[in-house]
Amino acid sequence: MLIHVAVGVIQNPHSEILIARRNEQAHQGGLWEFPGGKVEAGETVQQALSRELEEELGIHCAVDAMRELLVVEHDYGDKQVRLDVWWVSGFAGVPEGREGQPLRWVAAENLRQFAFPAANEPIVQAILTEVAQA
Repeated sequence: MLIHVAVGVIQNPHSEILIARRNEQAHQGGLWEFPGGKVEAGETVQQALSRELEEELGIHCAVDAMRELLVVEHDYGDKQVRLDVWWVSGFAGVPEGREGQPLRWVAAENLRQFAFPAANEPIVQAILTEVAQA
């Protein structure tokens, strides 16, 4: 079964990227990830991402502050995921880990210092490419 996930690469005004640490009991627990969550039936990816970021982080993202970055499909063996990844360049509020997850703002060039699930590797590479071209 393929799980469709909306993922946000959230950038602050200092060009840092927000990452969150997965709960130890979750699939790929203890690793770092980019915030987001499952796309529910009847939702667009942007609607799902906006909802998830409000639920998980308490921030509000306007659709016009989001742009598609890439789509990643990955098979973990026990779970298949489709990650719809969007660059979020503007938001209102201060992100907080509403589900108890630690958050960290990281300079793009330092992302490789953190352990991410395998499906996130193309995202890290896309961020580094994006920042290099800016």
